[in-house]
Amino acid sequence: MLQLKGIDCAYGAVQVLRGVSLDIARGEILGLLGRNGAGKTTTLKAIMGLVKAKAGSIILDGVALTELSAHEVPRLGVAYVPQGRGLFAGMSVEENLRMGLLVKDSGNETLERVLALFPILRERMGQRAGTLSGGEQQMLATARALCLEPKLLLLDEPSEGLMPSVVNTMLDTVAGLRESGVAVLLVEQKVDAALKIADRVVFMENGSICEETTPAALAADPEPLQRYVGIRR
Repeated sequence: MLQLKGIDCAYGAVQVLRGVSLDIARGEILGLLGRNGAGKTTTLKAIMGLVKAKAGSIILDGVALTELSAHEVPRLGVAYVPQGRGLFAGMSVEENLRMGLLVKDSGNETLERVLALFPILRERMGQRAGTLSGGEQQMLATARALCLEPKLLLLDEPSEGLMPSVVNTMLDTVAGLRESGVAVLLVEQKVDAALKIADRVVFMENGSICEETTPAALAADPEPLQRYVGIRR
């Protein structure tokens, strides 16, 4: 479904990604783990076209995303929930959701499916997004992304600053996307959260993919968590 092959990215003279290659299948959840500054967020931005690749290719179902402008990528079914959520704080919950619907000119049927995943948002439709709790804002950001009816969902630190109960709700919702064939690329500092739902895990260090494994393999041998994330188990 999605393939990154040999991606190099830089901010000015500073190279951030070095030959990044990974793939995600339809309905798969791939955890992208590593220390701060490893290049995880830049990888997501490269997929979205927000940071242009200097080398390599990004292919989604046979279409080269690297040859498109950033505004064209969401129309192909790629949705991005950035760290910090990126909501329109002064707009209502409903207005934020309808911004997501506009990308593919989707209607109320799509909106109803999304609201079924996040029932609390139905009670907040007229409320300004900036006045929601942190958990509700994360739900709204994810719901808005799902209004695109994506093939691929990119999540950057979705559990940041959230209570454990809200994190569990978010994780259960994301895991449920498998049933509809949505692929998820998950960047997450809370390693336990990522391992709870990921099918596979890749570790990044200094802008490169260093190792690929599974949550089951890490449960048996957690040494890579110490090496690449600094977590002892």
